Amino acid sequence: MKRKLTFIACVAAATVVQAAPAFASSPHQDYEVMATGLFSPLHLAVGDGESVQVSQDFSGILTHVENDGERHDVYTAKQGWEVAGAEIRGDKTYFLESIGAGQGDPAALHGYLKSIDADGHVDTIANFADYERKANPDAKQHYGLDPDASQQCLTEAGALPDAPPPQYTGTLDSHPYALALWKDTAYVADAGANAILKVDLDSGRISTVAVLPPRPLTLTTEIAATLGAPDCAGFPYAFEPVPTDVEIGPDGWLYVTSLPGGPEDPSLGARGAVFKINPWSGDADVWADHIMSPTGLAVSDKGDVYVASLFGGEILKFNRQGHESQFLAVNQPADVEFRDGDVFATVDALVGVPGPEGPSGPMPEPGGRLIEVDAH
Repeated sequence: MKRKLTFIACVAAATVVQAAPAFASSPHQDYEVMATGLFSPLHLAVGDGESVQVSQDFSGILTHVENDGERHDVYTAKQGWEVAGAEIRGDKTYFLESIGAGQGDPAALHGYLKSIDADGHVDTIANFADYERKANPDAKQHYGLDPDASQQCLTEAGALPDAPPPQYTGTLDSHPYALALWKDTAYVADAGANAILKVDLDSGRISTVAVLPPRPLTLTTEIAATLGAPDCAGFPYAFEPVPTDVEIGPDGWLYVTSLPGGPEDPSLGARGAVFKINPWSGDADVWADHIMSPTGLAVSDKGDVYVASLFGGEILKFNRQGHESQFLAVNQPADVEFRDGDVFATVDALVGVPGPEGPSGPMPEPGGRLIEVDAH
C-alpha cells in the first residue's frame, strides 16, 4: 500500500501519450489557443496585457507567452530540477524550484521560492527543504490503518514489499508546488509536506498556515485487491492529502485543491477535494469534494471557483455556494487562472511526456497547449 504519490510520481504513473479523446458537450466549446508544443505545462500565471508565464515543470523551464502567441523562455533550471508554480507582480515573476521530491532521502530535498525580474536577475527568497527539516509541519499527523485494525492486518500490511509502515506519522518530505501572493506574503502549497506555508517576501521567513487533514478511505475487499493490500477490509486507511494549488478568494480565505493520496487514477473513484482555509487561524474544511484529480484552481472576483480536473478531462466551475457545473470539457487540464473575465488553462498537459519506464520508441513530441476561454 503506497503512502502517497507526490504529484510528479502521480502524473508519471498515469501518463498517456496519445491524442486528446472526444468529450461530451460543455457550455464553453470555443477557445483560443495561445501556445502549443509545451512540455508538461503544469502551471501558469497571468500578467498585464494577458501575457502568461507557463511553467514547463519537468523540463525546468519558465516560458513567457504574449497575448499574440509570441513566446520566449525567461528561466531555465539546472538539469533535473523542476520549475513549478508561478505568480506575476509588476516586472517580477515569483516561482518555485525544487529537486528531490519523493526520493525518500531528506538530505536530497531542495526547494526554493525565487523571483526573476525583467532584466533576468534571479533572487532566492526562501528555502523550503530547510524549513521541512526543522519544522516538519505534519510530524504529529497520523496516517495509515485505523488504530483499531487487527494485529494480523497490521502484520500483513507491514510485510508488503516497498510499502510504508501500516501506521505512521508525517515524515520529512517537501515539494513546493504552487503559490499565491498577497501583499508582502506568499502562500505556498507544499505537496510533500501536506501543508500550506506562508513566506514573508521581505525576510524569507517561513511559517505554517495549515496542515491538511488526512483523507480516510474504508478498505473494502475490492479496494484492498486494487491496492495490493492485505485482505483486511472494513478498516479506514488515512491517506496523506496532497495540496496542488492555492488561491486567495475575495473574502481573503485560501482555496486549496488537494489530491487524496494513494492512486490518483479512477480506480478508487473521485476522491479529490477543494479545501477552504482560514489564513489567520489555520482552520481547514472541505469546501467541495468528490473531484477527480484536482490539480489547479482559480477564483474569480465574484467568488466563482474554477478547478482543473486532470484525469477527469474537464474544467469545473463552482459558484459561491459550491454548486458544481462543467465549464469546459478538454483533455488533461493541469492549471487554470482567471483574469478580467477570461479563463486561461494549460491542457493536454501530459501529451508527449514519457511514462515512468521512459519512451518505448522515439521521444514523443511535446503536446501541451495554453488556451484562453471567455468566461461569460
